[in-house]
Amino acid sequence: MPETLLSVVAPAYNEIEVLPHFIEKTAGVLEKAGMNYELILVDDGSTDGTDKTIKRASEKNPKIKGVVFSRNFGQLAAIYCGFSKAKGDAVVVMDCDLQDDPEIIPSLVAKWQEGFDVVNAVRSARKGETAFKKGSSDLFTKVARKVTGLPVKNNSGEFKLYSAKVVKALLAMPERNKYLRTQIPWLGFKEADVYFERGAREAGTTKYNLKKLFALAEKAILPNTHLPLKIGWIIALLTGFCSIAAFITFIILSISGVGLPVSSWLFPTIGLSLSVLLLNNAARDKYVSYIYDEIKDRPMFVVKEEFGEKDSDG
Repeated sequence: MPETLLSVVAPAYNEIEVLPHFIEKTAGVLEKAGMNYELILVDDGSTDGTDKTIKRASEKNPKIKGVVFSRNFGQLAAIYCGFSKAKGDAVVVMDCDLQDDPEIIPSLVAKWQEGFDVVNAVRSARKGETAFKKGSSDLFTKVARKVTGLPVKNNSGEFKLYSAKVVKALLAMPERNKYLRTQIPWLGFKEADVYFERGAREAGTTKYNLKKLFALAEKAILPNTHLPLKIGWIIALLTGFCSIAAFITFIILSISGVGLPVSSWLFPTIGLSLSVLLLNNAARDKYVSYIYDEIKDRPMFVVKEEFGEKDSDG
C-alpha cells in the first residue's frame, strides 16, 4: 500500500513578516511526525514580497510548492486554488499567521484515520481577539444556522482537514459564490472535532476589515436561503393588512363624526407600500447579481506564477 500523502494548503496575503516562521514551524512539525507531505502556499496577490519568500522556500525544500495570483482574489479563491493543486489523500487548510497552530495537524490526521472525512479544528480559546469580534462571530453563526437551516459550526474557521473525496466534491460544486462553512454541512460527510487554543498573531496584522466581514456574511447566508425573497411577501401581506385596517378605522371615525383629512391616511399607506416594493426589489436584485456572476462563468482566480515541483514525489 503506497504511503499516505498529506497536503497542507495555506493562503498568504502580505504575510512576509510571519511566513518564514510559519514555513519553518509547519515543516518541522510534519517532519517530526514522519509524515509524507506537500506544503502548498498560495500568494493571493501580495505586494510585500511574499512571493519571493515562497520561491526561496520551494528552492530549499522540494516538498514546498507555491502559487502566485495575478492580483488579490480573496482567501476563498486561494483555498480553492490549493484544493485544485493538492495531490494528497487528505488536505489541511490553515492560515499562515500561526494563529492556527501547526502542532494540531497530527491530531487532525489521527481523527481522519479513524474514518472521519472532515475534521474541524475548534477554538476552545481565542487569544488576541476583541470582545466585539468574538460576539459578532457568535452572532453570525447563530443567524447563519437559523436562516440557512444548516448546522454551521461555532468557533471553527477555515482550519480543517478534508479527505480527498470531500475536496473532490467541493471542486465539483460549480457556483462562484462559495462559503466553506455552509458548503461542508450541506455535503453531509462525517465530521469530527479537535479542540485547540487559538493564539494571537505572531507578526503582521489581520487583513479582514468590517467591510470584508460583511461581504463574507452575505456570501455565507444569501446563497443558502430564499428567506429575503419571502420577507418581501410577508411584509407585503402585513402592509396590506395594516392598510385595510387603516381604511376601516378611517371609515369608523368618519361615521362617528370625527373629521380627518384624507391625506393623514393616504401618505402612510403610500409610504408603506413603496417600502415594501423597494425592499422586495432590493432582495430580487441581489439574487439577480448572483445569477449574473454565475452566467459570466469567470475563473475564481488567475495564476501568474508557480514554484516547486509540478508533480509530488512524496
